[in-house]
Amino acid sequence: MGPLGQHQKMAHGYFAFPKLEGEIAPHMKFRGKDHLVWSLNNYLGLANHPEVRQADAEAAAAYGMAYPMGARMMSGNSNHHEALEKDLAEFVGKPDAFLLNYGYQGMVSIIDTLVDRNDVIVYDAESHACIIDGVRLHMGKRYVYQHNDLESCRKQLERATKLCEQTGGGILVITEGVFGMSGAQGKLKDIVDLKKDFDFRLLVDDAHGFGTMGDTGAGTHEAQGCIDGVDVYFGTFAKSMAGIGAFVASSEEITNYLRYNMRSQTFAKSLPMPMVLGLRKRLELLKSKPELRHKLWEVALSLQNGLKERGFNIGITNTMVTPVILEGELNDATAITMDLRENHGIFCSIVVYPVIPKGLIMLRLIPTAMHTAEDVQRTLDAYSEIGEKLKKGYYKQQAAVTA
Repeated sequence: MGPLGQHQKMAHGYFAFPKLEGEIAPHMKFRGKDHLVWSLNNYLGLANHPEVRQADAEAAAAYGMAYPMGARMMSGNSNHHEALEKDLAEFVGKPDAFLLNYGYQGMVSIIDTLVDRNDVIVYDAESHACIIDGVRLHMGKRYVYQHNDLESCRKQLERATKLCEQTGGGILVITEGVFGMSGAQGKLKDIVDLKKDFDFRLLVDDAHGFGTMGDTGAGTHEAQGCIDGVDVYFGTFAKSMAGIGAFVASSEEITNYLRYNMRSQTFAKSLPMPMVLGLRKRLELLKSKPELRHKLWEVALSLQNGLKERGFNIGITNTMVTPVILEGELNDATAITMDLRENHGIFCSIVVYPVIPKGLIMLRLIPTAMHTAEDVQRTLDAYSEIGEKLKKGYYKQQAAVTA
């Protein structure tokens, strides 16, 4: 039983594997009661956009969920798959792109495909689990640098360079565009600048940044002005696009290499046509309706500024991801979460050890373009109340009573 699974009996169905019901929106039902929800990565509100729903329905009616049959390489390709790839590549500023069935699996497989035993991986210590699992598959050396620490990254690049002089391999640096827990941007531009001193390729997982960051929403590499310096760009459809699947974009040479060598795609069925056509509509709206992205940021900044004004620690976020960091133990975390849900009707994600250090609790809020000023105010009022209760030891008293 892992560190999270040991709490299975207490957590299942409430703190873990909860069931939210109703239309995907800021207001849904949890255990039969209305809740204000801050836990859905539906950043731009496209999940229930009428044009998206119509595109999904029409595509399903026209093609069913099976077409096309087979893997892309064998019998599962179509003009629509290729058109979506072309549109994605153009949007994120790369010559070519390749569709992937899933985000997590996709990143694992990208890493596995790009490096061999002679190559060295240098990666950020707070990388997402999909990166960590991909790195674990690597049969060569890997060096981790301290989170967003450029001096640490430089030192690991020095070590990697010396080793590659012996093996004849290359260096792959991996980081994230937006770190999904802290909300901090990866230091992409600074890492790109290190290419003046080192020879490496940069792979960026921009799951949270694609569609939300930059002047057009193209991603964190656009926001930081270093599109050309990112060699391999990865984005998912599960967040700003409110769909499923992912894509990788790069030069034609690298993308074609991935297209013909990624085992997770070569031996897996192609994305069904309704998903592909639905994703084309989502991308069209993402590009043509910047007001959705502007509203997302309006809500996020209002929420974050309000929390800071009330004395809450929201860490170092400089994106829409909004972590509220509190001091406390697991019992405090469960009591706070129950208070928010049962007494305030607010549903947000709870994050505890081992995801974050012992002695800390994170209540992660995910703003969307669909949230309102009233939603923000209601949440700020509720957080003010729980903050006072935490200071006065109320939750520890509750835990002692129920123990």
